Amino acid sequence: MLKTHTCGELRLTHDGQSVKLAGWVNRVRAQGGVIFIDLRDRWGITQTVVDVQSAPEAHAAAEKVGREDVLQIEGTVRARPAGMTNPNLATGEIEVEVRQLRVLNAAKTPPFDVSSDGKVDEALRLKYRYLDLRRHRLQRNLILRGKITKAIRDYLYERDFVEIETPILFKTTPEGARDYLVPSRVHPGKFYALPQSPQQLKQLLMVAGFERYFQIARCFRDEDQRGDRQPEFTQLDLEMSFVEREDVLNLIEGLMIHLVQVAAPITGCQLVTQPFPRLTLQEAMLKYGTDKPDLRYGLEIVDITDLAAQTGFRVFAENAAAGNPTRALRIPNCGHYSRKQLDELTEIAKSAGGKGLAYIALESGDSGQVKSPIGKFLSVEQMSALIERMGAQPGDLILIASDTHATVCAVLDTLRQEFAARLGLADPKKIAFCWIVDFPLFEWNADEQRWDPSHHLFTAPMPEDIPLLDSDPSRVRGQQYDLACNGYEVAGGSIRIHDRALQEKIFGLIGLDVEDAKQRFGHMLEAFEYGTPPHGGIAPGIDRLVMLLAGEPNIREVIAFPKSQQAADLMAGAPSEADPHQLAELHIRVVTAPEER
Repeated sequence: MLKTHTCGELRLTHDGQSVKLAGWVNRVRAQGGVIFIDLRDRWGITQTVVDVQSAPEAHAAAEKVGREDVLQIEGTVRARPAGMTNPNLATGEIEVEVRQLRVLNAAKTPPFDVSSDGKVDEALRLKYRYLDLRRHRLQRNLILRGKITKAIRDYLYERDFVEIETPILFKTTPEGARDYLVPSRVHPGKFYALPQSPQQLKQLLMVAGFERYFQIARCFRDEDQRGDRQPEFTQLDLEMSFVEREDVLNLIEGLMIHLVQVAAPITGCQLVTQPFPRLTLQEAMLKYGTDKPDLRYGLEIVDITDLAAQTGFRVFAENAAAGNPTRALRIPNCGHYSRKQLDELTEIAKSAGGKGLAYIALESGDSGQVKSPIGKFLSVEQMSALIERMGAQPGDLILIASDTHATVCAVLDTLRQEFAARLGLADPKKIAFCWIVDFPLFEWNADEQRWDPSHHLFTAPMPEDIPLLDSDPSRVRGQQYDLACNGYEVAGGSIRIHDRALQEKIFGLIGLDVEDAKQRFGHMLEAFEYGTPPHGGIAPGIDRLVMLLAGEPNIREVIAFPKSQQAADLMAGAPSEADPHQLAELHIRVVTAPEER
């Protein structure tokens, strides 16, 4: 080995020892005849000292050293002089007096400083990702990711799960997003699809009798990018036989608690919800306006439809008559907002689909003064009742949305997140999980005049709701469950359909005729005739989970080589044009898109 120790290993207990270190130059400082070189590897930083008196050849070499050069040094560990220790470094009580210095590889000047975690344009970071990954924060994130993945495996192996890999090249099936297609050279004109998830295959593994399966699965979806999405992503794929909903929820809750405990020493994260609250979808939407609520803070939505309907404000009355809700948020200590600030909030509400925003601002102190554009439409008693319903105090601001259920939820969810950011309520070190249950099995597709599955087409209905499939599909609940954390969905799963007749019935409701269903899913329908156990599973997203445990703003910060927001690899230049010979072998001809002609 070119090193006897890492750059984060040496302590006072090594005083006097002869050592070899190797790593990258983090910083160079010259002070007369002495040159200080901070040498870095992924374990830490060690200060080395090159003195022209004791090591003239090493000093001459050190004079030419630049940042990010790769060095090997030999020397002796010694305690730093009194008053010169560095409490910010694990190795801050020692330094290495250098005898020999060897430049293993000289480096060009990097396009940005990799010795700090300062802000750098993301496009530049992604172009030079191999340099970006030298930075402490990125290395910490990927080390954390590795520990989380290992912890998942250990946890499931201890519970008698079997890890099984499933194919990357499979058949195209509807999963809710576009497939990435792979042309076949051997079968001209035919295509494989990269899996959006191993959904069908893990159900077939239950048919095969493995009972407890998992894998760390690579998945692919051709969809528009955002901070918590990538074209390729990693999930924990998991399936169990002979289970009910509670069995899956309890297993995963225990796993998540364990993963926070693994991450806490690295990132300082703290679990603040235990046991995990369980909310029905209806409860989540009414209280938080979303099916993935952030429970690190309150700011709960309050329904005031009954009070609003009694006022003389026309918008409230018309919405109440149409069966639409009026709901509100109490924002503490923001009653002083100016008209300009309130107009900004109205624009935020409009960006979420609202037509406007009503407000009531309560002045601080004992004056009891109220400022509101709708105040003239409310009697003193009505205003008092509304303030009491909201639990508002002097100095608070009440924001009111009145529209359709979906719009009111979207507006108040957006404002809730806005004020969490403004008031610093969403501590990135806090981890708040909750379960969302009792989803509707179907959503009505008005354009296609059919029912669409709200989760996926293999989700089982609640047993007591099965008769409603014939009479009122809108009231059928699915045995679906989502795990939310800090405002993100981090896992989704369900108890599956294991009966062929019921699966065919669901196909019919979503507009798949028998022949089409056989063509797409014939292998599954046939498998269901050979003794399929009741089964269910879930698929936590590892990228999102590590992002939250690390306190990062997007999943690109916890993926070694991510794509950009435009789904491009800026480092390698992908996607790129294919060689004409390759296209010919695949029987493919590229046609220029109309807008490019």
